[in-house]
Amino acid sequence: MLEDGKTDEQELAPEFLSDYPDWGYLLREFYEVYRFLSSGGSDKIRAHQRTVREAISRVSRAKTVIRFGEPAQKPVTAHLNRALDEGRLERTAPLIRAIESVQGNLAWQYGYEKVPRGLSKSYAYAELCGPNGPVLTTEVILGLVLFAPGCVYPSHAHSGISESYICLSGAVSENHQGVYAPGSMIFNPPEHTHRITVSKLEPALLAYAWTGPQEKLGNQKMVFSRKRG
Repeated sequence: MLEDGKTDEQELAPEFLSDYPDWGYLLREFYEVYRFLSSGGSDKIRAHQRTVREAISRVSRAKTVIRFGEPAQKPVTAHLNRALDEGRLERTAPLIRAIESVQGNLAWQYGYEKVPRGLSKSYAYAELCGPNGPVLTTEVILGLVLFAPGCVYPSHAHSGISESYICLSGAVSENHQGVYAPGSMIFNPPEHTHRITVSKLEPALLAYAWTGPQEKLGNQKMVFSRKRG
């Protein structure tokens, strides 16, 4: 018998997504966002949205294991309440409310072995669904990324991964090509190098989805690139 009264068998028994309705609702809200946000007439973006929705459907229908690690904060999460407050006023408010219902379980992290100077105080992400959970799957990776005001997220790319960001609050620019406000989507195809800058007035909270081969989703390495010369 373990100290908390559970037997070894109970301690090792898996828990499932169906046991945690708030996480099921969170996946549903991701699905709805990828269903109703415009593709802007882009066939590639429309195909990506469909791929994300189909993956979420498979995860939701399956007997998907959910496993909670230790919740973790980073310096930037001091801006999270502000970002959530601002997000309640936007068209993606249902997703904001679903995030609020699970925020106590989130493990915020950096995802890089060496974080550039200054970025450790202005950036972190939390995986919601993927190989590192809490919703365990190799079908898709869903998560959140939080930027402090004025953050500059260095140039980087993802090998074999299609990525989309949905702005939930604040405003960002990618590669200095347009401004993305709440309710807008950024799409990055595989190998596309991108750099993100954030408004100096407000934090920015973005939802993201990664799709690609399961072996790529399970072994993705995040490395910043540097310009030469």
